[in-house]
Amino acid sequence: MEYTIQKLSQLAGISTRTLRYYDEIGILKPARINSSGYRIYGAAEVNQLQQILFFRELGLPLDHIKQVITDPSFDRIAALKQHRRQLLDRKRQLDLLIANVDHTISEAEGRITMTDQEKFTGFKEQLIAENERQYGDEIREKYGADTIDKANGKLQNMTAGQYERVTALADEVIAALLEAYKTGDPAGEKAQHAAELHKEWLTFYWDAYNKEAHAGIAQMYVDDERFRDYYDKHQTGLAQFLRDAIHVYINGTL
Repeated sequence: MEYTIQKLSQLAGISTRTLRYYDEIGILKPARINSSGYRIYGAAEVNQLQQILFFRELGLPLDHIKQVITDPSFDRIAALKQHRRQLLDRKRQLDLLIANVDHTISEAEGRITMTDQEKFTGFKEQLIAENERQYGDEIREKYGADTIDKANGKLQNMTAGQYERVTALADEVIAALLEAYKTGDPAGEKAQHAAELHKEWLTFYWDAYNKEAHAGIAQMYVDDERFRDYYDKHQTGLAQFLRDAIHVYINGTL
């Protein structure tokens, strides 16, 4: 079956403006343009749009989606199976959070008691699942499944105080980095304070601190667009500035 851009937008629940933009950036081209100048989409384009929307739902940026689906080795069936696994993980996290809310209501009503650790279980599981969804393949390949599993286990076993501290640290690192960035000096006192905070944040997840691993992660923040975007959304160039600050922190020089 074929669809005009208007019909496809209605079918998919997205705007015609979005479809035109997808055409402009080359992520979803129409099958053909008819004699009246209308974009016409066929079965292949419908399937590709569905795949794009799956990826968008999982939080991937459009430029990354384009790289994936235009790769000659792209396997749609394998991608769909991966999507299903990730959605099941998300469902499990939502179920945990719902259960956590139910238990908290019961405790507030005096029907049960909860330990401090139990109060944060759902949030920790959700954080682990989100990290696995966004970065799992890369970090497991780079550092090994055993290392990542241990880090996840350490997070799950955090006390309420530890979890509160590591959560606050993530914000402190960004705030310190932004202040340090204004100086333009990754070797300066403020930048080195940010690097120290980053080290403290890492030690909540690692069994032991390792300088080489710290440097590797800092470089990954620059090389991987998803990590880079996390920092650069606050200030363009912030990921590179953090990498340089960490390099100084580890080696004493750029």
